[in-house]
Amino acid sequence: MKITVKLPKPRNPLAVAAKQRNAGVHGALNPKRTERRQEKQRLQQLKSGRLKEEE
Repeated sequence: MKITVKLPKPRNPLAVAAKQRNAGVHGALNPKRTERRQEKQRLQQLKSGRLKEEE
């Protein structure tokens, strides 16, 4: 009779490297980009009627 020992599945070596890496948003601190995005959102809200234009 053959004895088999169940071993846990080996861990993916790429998963360890990915977890240790410091990843984040590229260019998150760009003030011009933030301003453009806010203006774009405001324009879409004006178009949809969710926001009234200031006079």
